[in-house]
Amino acid sequence: MNRVSKTKKITILGSTGSIGVNALNIARHLSSKFEVVAIAARANIDLLEQQAKEFHPKIIAVYEKEAALVLQKRLPGIKVVGGMEGLQEAAAHDDADLVISAMSGSVGILPTAAAIKKGKQIGLANKEVLVAAGAYITALAEQFGSKLLPIDSEHSALFQCLDNEDKASVRRLILTASGGPFWHRSKEELGQITVEQALAHPNWKMGPKITVDCSTLMNKGLEVIEAHFLFGTPIEKIEVVVHPQSVIHSMVEYIDGSMLAQMSEPNMLIPIQYAMTYPDREPGILPPFDFTRFAKLEFYTSDPHRFPCLELAFEALRMGGTAPCYLNAANEALVHSFLQKEISWSEIGTKLERLLNKYKPEKRADLDVIQATDLLARNEALEGVATHSLLRIL
Repeated sequence: MNRVSKTKKITILGSTGSIGVNALNIARHLSSKFEVVAIAARANIDLLEQQAKEFHPKIIAVYEKEAALVLQKRLPGIKVVGGMEGLQEAAAHDDADLVISAMSGSVGILPTAAAIKKGKQIGLANKEVLVAAGAYITALAEQFGSKLLPIDSEHSALFQCLDNEDKASVRRLILTASGGPFWHRSKEELGQITVEQALAHPNWKMGPKITVDCSTLMNKGLEVIEAHFLFGTPIEKIEVVVHPQSVIHSMVEYIDGSMLAQMSEPNMLIPIQYAMTYPDREPGILPPFDFTRFAKLEFYTSDPHRFPCLELAFEALRMGGTAPCYLNAANEALVHSFLQKEISWSEIGTKLERLLNKYKPEKRADLDVIQATDLLARNEALEGVATHSLLRIL
C-alpha cells in the first residue's frame, strides 16, 4: 500500500464545527502526516484562538468582520482576515494541498470555488455547495483539475464502493438514512414535536441545523441531490432506504446483481479521515468494530406522508436548474424559524412544499443566479413565517 510520502498541508473551513473539530482531532492523531495551514469559522473566536495556539496556522479567517478584528488583537503573530473575502483568501492559500469545506450553509460556496480555482483537493462536507451550485462546482472542478472528496458518511461510502468501477455497470446508488428520532411516530404525534426532541438524534452528534434536517429526512434529500452531481448519476438510479442502526452507510448495486456496501461504526471520524488521507489509509482513532453490538440490521422504505421533505428533494432535482438551490435556501430559513420556535416541526415540510410548488426555476445556474435564488428563497420562506406568526398573535 502506498503511503503519504510528505506532510499534507490542510485548510479547514469551519474548524469550530463538529466536522472541523474532528478533522483537527485526526490531524492531532496523525501529527506527522498533516500541517494545518489555515482555519476559518463564522464567529467562534474563543475556540479559534485555542486552535491557533495548538496548530499554529499561517492565516485565520472569521466571517464576522468585527470578531476578526477582536481575534487579531488576541493573536498579533498570525494573520487574521474577515468577511467573505477573508474566507476566500484562506481557502485559496498557496500552501494548502487539501481544503476541507465544512462551513454550514451557502456561505461555503464562494470559498470552495476559490479553492477549486487553485486546483486544491476538496474534502467536501458542506452540503449546500453541491445542492445549491452542483452543476457549477463540478464543472469548475473538472476545469481546474480539483478532486472532490466527499466527507458525508453516505457519499464517502459510495465513493469507496465506486472506486475503479465502470460507471456503466452501476444499476443504482442506495443511500441509507437513520430515519432520525421520529421514525416510528404517527403523523398525529409528529404534530407535537418540540425543538428539544428534534435536536436529540439517536446515532449522530451534529450541529442543530443538520440534526433537524435528519429528523425531517431533508438531510437525506439533500444527499440525493449531492450524489447526483458528485457521481454524475441520473435521479432514477438513486434510492433511499431507512436503516436505523447506521452501520451500512450506503450501497452500490451493479448490473450483474452484485452489491458493495461500506460499513463502519456510526462515527464521522472515519469518513473525515478517509478524505484527509486519500488515496492512502492510516490507523484510525476508533477501536476495532464490535459486531456483537449490531446483531440486527433493519431496512425500511420511507413514508412520504409523514416525511414529505425527502420527496421534495427528488422533485427539486427533477425540476432542474435553480430548483435545488431554492429548496435548500428555503429549507434553511424554515429550519431556523423552527429552532426559534416560530413554526412547528410539521410546518417545515408543508411550507416548503407550498413554496416549491409555486417556484419557477431558472435554467442558467452561474454564481450570480445562484446567489439571487438563495436570497429569493429565504425572503419568500420568511414572508410566509411572518404572516403565520402574525395570524397566531391575532
